[in-house]
Amino acid sequence: MLELQNITKHYGTKLALDHVSLTLKNGIYGLLGPNGAGKSTLMNIITGNLKPTSGMVLWNGKNAHDMGAAYRSLLGYAPQQQGLYDTFTGIRFLSYMATLKGIPKKEQKGEIWRVLDYVNLTEKAYRPIGTYSGGMKQRILVAQAILGNPRLVVLDEPTAGLDPKERVRIRENIRNISGDKIILVSTHVVSDIESIAKEIILLREGKIVDHDTVPSLCRKHGDVQNLEQVYLQVFGEEEANDSSHTI
Repeated sequence: MLELQNITKHYGTKLALDHVSLTLKNGIYGLLGPNGAGKSTLMNIITGNLKPTSGMVLWNGKNAHDMGAAYRSLLGYAPQQQGLYDTFTGIRFLSYMATLKGIPKKEQKGEIWRVLDYVNLTEKAYRPIGTYSGGMKQRILVAQAILGNPRLVVLDEPTAGLDPKERVRIRENIRNISGDKIILVSTHVVSDIESIAKEIILLREGKIVDHDTVPSLCRKHGDVQNLEQVYLQVFGEEEANDSSHTI
């Protein structure tokens, strides 16, 4: 179980997160909000890349910061943008990440081919990452996030740059691995998360404005028909339009 207790984050005088509290159990959670809402800051605090100004992240009741390497070992993270090793082949990059994660050498080969198949990159495994398309680079980031079967997976815009067929594949595979994991997905593409999320977290100006199942959100926000309409009700028409078309 992941718990966030009164997480606050300041960047100088700017308040990025304002007393955010959450409890997440196994399942898929969608994190939605307009640009500047604090989504990336929240994900970076959960993954330990940022320290909160105040508040705590707990894993099964233990302070994640104090757990150190033990917490990092159960975590998989795919950032939206990250400098990749362009001269590395896909295989070499995943081998490098598997070593960093402490996956035993004898297990690495099978694990690497498992995640390559998951993101549909087996045929590109020996090509340099620098020759990959934007969508392929996004898929290799998702692949490294799920190396080692982590208990907590954080995905920032995992379908960015993917064509519709690839988006469906990634979405369904996220669903398939979610049984014994907490998966937090930040996305602007509402349709990519609506059908698979256990619950949706709506974030605006550093505060959680709602957190519930899709059917409950639809009832609460004007008895609307779908999550995109909820997004429109909460964040406004311009942001809702962005949420539909940002890929």
